[in-house]
Amino acid sequence: MVALQVVATIMSLYLPTLNARIIDQGVVKGDTDYIWSTGGVMLLLALVQGLGQVGSVYFGARAAMLFGRDVRAALFDRTLAFSSREMNHFGAPSLITRTTNDVQQVQMLVLMTCIMLVGAPITMVGGVIMALREDAGLSWTILAAVFVLGAGIVVLISRMGPLYAVMQKRIDNLNRVLREQITGIRVVRAFVREDQESRRFRGANTELVDTATTVGRLMAVLFPFVGLVLNVSTVGVMWFGAQRVDAGEIQIGQLTAFLAYLMQILISVMMTTMLLVMAPRAAVCAERILEVLDTESSVAPPRKPVKPQNAEGVVVFDDVSFSYPGAEEPVLRGVSFELRPGRTTAVIGSTGSGKTTLVSLLPRLFDVTGGRVLLDGVDVRDMDPDVLWSRVAIVPQKPYLFSGTVGSNLRYGKPNADDADLWESLRIAQADGFVREREGALESSISQGGTNVSGGQRQRLAIARALSTDAEVFIFDDSFSALDVTTDARLRAALAPRVADKAVFVVAQRVTTIRNADEILVLEHGEIVGRGTHDELLENCETYQEIVESQLSAEEAAA
Repeated sequence: MVALQVVATIMSLYLPTLNARIIDQGVVKGDTDYIWSTGGVMLLLALVQGLGQVGSVYFGARAAMLFGRDVRAALFDRTLAFSSREMNHFGAPSLITRTTNDVQQVQMLVLMTCIMLVGAPITMVGGVIMALREDAGLSWTILAAVFVLGAGIVVLISRMGPLYAVMQKRIDNLNRVLREQITGIRVVRAFVREDQESRRFRGANTELVDTATTVGRLMAVLFPFVGLVLNVSTVGVMWFGAQRVDAGEIQIGQLTAFLAYLMQILISVMMTTMLLVMAPRAAVCAERILEVLDTESSVAPPRKPVKPQNAEGVVVFDDVSFSYPGAEEPVLRGVSFELRPGRTTAVIGSTGSGKTTLVSLLPRLFDVTGGRVLLDGVDVRDMDPDVLWSRVAIVPQKPYLFSGTVGSNLRYGKPNADDADLWESLRIAQADGFVREREGALESSISQGGTNVSGGQRQRLAIARALSTDAEVFIFDDSFSALDVTTDARLRAALAPRVADKAVFVVAQRVTTIRNADEILVLEHGEIVGRGTHDELLENCETYQEIVESQLSAEEAAA
């Protein structure tokens, strides 16, 4: 690529000189043979130049596209490695902008650099040398034009840099608002907030437009300014060059060649200007990309993974504490308990007591800030993440389905699962009925996020997805809240044989969901204030009694 640019540039530098020779030695003297021979050489050089430029553009574009591909892949891989802490820090809209728009801006700069960076400096330096060979007396016009052009460009570019930083942040904000409105369209319509949301979108859009317009005004000044300098320089060379031709100091061909070299020099400066215009925005985008790539996940894989000696599925929370960065109080304090195969352990507590945070520590969505979480005697922080995640299946509080089919979503945790296994998981999750009614059954389409199924159906499909795996520990994070009481009861009855030899960890808001658990943990302000069976807690745990009284009648509680 570089060699092709060098060849093309050198060819372009020789063309004006040959043209001058044709004028001075061929046209003026009437030497037709010289015109034909030199013209043929010029055609050959022009052909080589054209091939060199085409080749350099091709390889430059290929290099830029591959660069963009690799950067996007690196950003995606790093994002996948982030824990919930880093995801909350950057936010999904900003990560999307950085992976798409920011990479595109840097990619365009790389493309323009590959195409121009080598050729422009060679053209500028070579053009100056060749112009001085033709006539040193007009060299001051080149110096003046380059100085004026350079000074104007520096002033304009210095004002664009801060504006580009603001522009990228406002693109983030616009993406955030748009994403919220599309995701929450049902809520918007339910509360008749279309007008308010339209105003909020227009506000974010107007902020971006205002910043982009300011940048556009500067660019609108930049290119006419470059054209003005180019044209004034041409007039200056023609004016003073004509006087030197009249005085017999140079020939017409030399003046023509000098003018051609001046154009090449100024065009090279203009090409460099295009790079300089793109550079501030690309620099801002590069900083944002590097910010993501340089951020290490707080849940880092171990350097020397430890593999458990057995695969029983015994989980131990040993004096676990957890604090969010910057929080005044820890979310969890001194939590200790065990999960054992064949037993169901449930957690209940008021909103904000730390239940979801607690269950997030086992699959390492967060890492503990104190104590340990052990799986079969090995700290989960010392295990290979892939091994850990293959042994733990989690149904999150907010179920999410991917665009595709019912089957592709259920096979997300076990790609080689056959249809019989999927139907069994659907049966246990009480989802086989409505799946059979859908056109295509397992091959029926699911839209992004599962928005084309109801909340309860989405919840049951998420449960079926977890049951399709070969996990040893199942975590249900308030996974039955979207189900009616009857479906909840049938699902739990069908679930019992499937997880009879598994460790089950259930977070619930409803007492009816967990009343038959082998052990119930009552969480309050990040601490375990009660543990035992349903009957035991009714006798000795005041917090649990209050929860039961708020949900069940005395007869139901005693049943």
